[in-house]
Amino acid sequence: MGKDFSDWVGRRETAEDVISPAPVSRLAATLGRYDPAPRPGDPLPPCWHWLYFLEATPRADLSPDGHARRGGFLPPSDLPRRMWAGGRLTFHKPLRVGEAARRESEILSITAKQGRSGDLLFVTVRHEISGEDGVAVTEEHDIVYREASSGSAARPGEQPPNDALWRREITPDAALLFRFSALIFNAHRIHYDREYATITEGYPGLVVHGPLTAILLLDLLRDETPGRELAGFDYQALAPLFDTASFTLAGTATMLWAERPDGTMAMRGNTSFR
Repeated sequence: MGKDFSDWVGRRETAEDVISPAPVSRLAATLGRYDPAPRPGDPLPPCWHWLYFLEATPRADLSPDGHARRGGFLPPSDLPRRMWAGGRLTFHKPLRVGEAARRESEILSITAKQGRSGDLLFVTVRHEISGEDGVAVTEEHDIVYREASSGSAARPGEQPPNDALWRREITPDAALLFRFSALIFNAHRIHYDREYATITEGYPGLVVHGPLTAILLLDLLRDETPGRELAGFDYQALAPLFDTASFTLAGTATMLWAERPDGTMAMRGNTSFR
């Protein structure tokens, strides 16, 4: 890869936001939920903090793929593809609708590797999200940069466990992906621009967002374990999902996964409760 990004390790940034109710209502509608209108003080569901602290990148500062141009907080890698790879979250207490919140971020590590598709650069960012009552969430977020290989290239898939207690079928479509992109202010074109996704990046269809898959898994968990308080969620994206076919959410109280149409796993995650 050639570049030394050691100076980026330890970089920090801070963002502030208000946990306003409108994004909560809109994500619930996007997921097909008929929840009551959020009121001040209501707890934010796990991982819905991804609706906040969004970077408002001017359109002139976007790269051709829709991402912000390189060289801000994240390292300016020459590798053209940037993907959401996974993360580890600890939920200390709920963030609540209506409260002011603060996110402090630090780049923990930057690691170059050689993968099946070529050069890879893994970046891990730690976020600490606090509400008015102290730290609510700590998160380590893994991002991978990779070469511009074909998105549809075959690779071995991982088989899911055979002990699922719950299953839910999801039929993704352009409206779902567009709405979620808008909610997280994500202009990455693979999620809404079919011509770009299929012709330029070589995918068979629009790509389902990694964070959307994670939220859908936790939505299943929330419905199946009412009254329980999530303490931790560790997850890994294994393979992409597309809007060309339905996929399945499955799991138990301690493990969640998303199954691709061929039966292999697209994402897996482990959960813990208080």
